[in-house]
Amino acid sequence: MPPILRKLLLWPLRLIGHLAGWLLALVIVFEEWGWEPLQKILARIGRWPGLRWIEGAVRGLPPWAAVLVFALPSLMLLPIKLLALWTIGQGHVLLGMLIIVVAKLAGTAVLARLFTLTQPALLQLRWFAWVYTRWMRAKAALLERVRASWPWRAGRVLKRRWRQRWQAWRAR
Repeated sequence: MPPILRKLLLWPLRLIGHLAGWLLALVIVFEEWGWEPLQKILARIGRWPGLRWIEGAVRGLPPWAAVLVFALPSLMLLPIKLLALWTIGQGHVLLGMLIIVVAKLAGTAVLARLFTLTQPALLQLRWFAWVYTRWMRAKAALLERVRASWPWRAGRVLKRRWRQRWQAWRAR
């Protein structure tokens, strides 16, 4: 195959690869900036007297029960997302989008907390440990590239400035 033809055929694949890389980067950015803070909020809520025993029970689950508990919130969010799509279809776009955003935030918070609680049990499963190890390596490599990018550095500067303004405003 001539090199020019090969380049023309591979161009769409490269484009898809770059788009997939940026999509994955957005997922990781959301995880970095959303997962931890949401998990910490739910950890505080989990210290409430009535909920402590639930967290203790989840921590003590065997591996396959931990998989089921970890997957449950995703399944429970499906009807809510369908409701949001139906709402959008009825012409209430902002309400539908709000439902999706709130469901995503709540679901991420619950998943983050459940993962923290079930991680030791999940890592006892060989397939999960294999996937998790590969994910963490890929995430670290991609985060290194993302953190070196101009948009990330600019975002960090903006975040720092907003934090400084917020602290100055609170001090007044």
